[in-house]
Amino acid sequence: MTDSISSTADHVTQEARQWAMFLHFSVFLGYVAPLAGFIAPIVIWQLKKDQLPWVDEHGKIVTNWILSSLIWWIVSGILCLVAIGIPLLAAMGIVSVIFPLIGGIKANNGETWTYPLSIRFFS
Repeated sequence: MTDSISSTADHVTQEARQWAMFLHFSVFLGYVAPLAGFIAPIVIWQLKKDQLPWVDEHGKIVTNWILSSLIWWIVSGILCLVAIGIPLLAAMGIVSVIFPLIGGIKANNGETWTYPLSIRFFS
């Protein structure tokens, strides 16, 4: 399994690129309202996946990341009992901001990027 995949999609419409970018950036709504960062990306994905198949691909990537990051946060929290979890929580805080930014920028450029550390629940 490859940690990240980058492919150029010249045939993707600007509308599909923008919705894919919004999908990645919608994860940040969790900083504004509790659970919005989990719900908004899934809602956007479900609403647009049939109209814009390229958004379906990004929806799977973002949903995989949401589920994976939830697991990584829980594991890091548990590992705080043995002190190793504290730097892991800090690292999770950093990648939880950086990965959606990279994914959104690449989506707007017409590229697909799977988040490193993401477990593939949907393919």
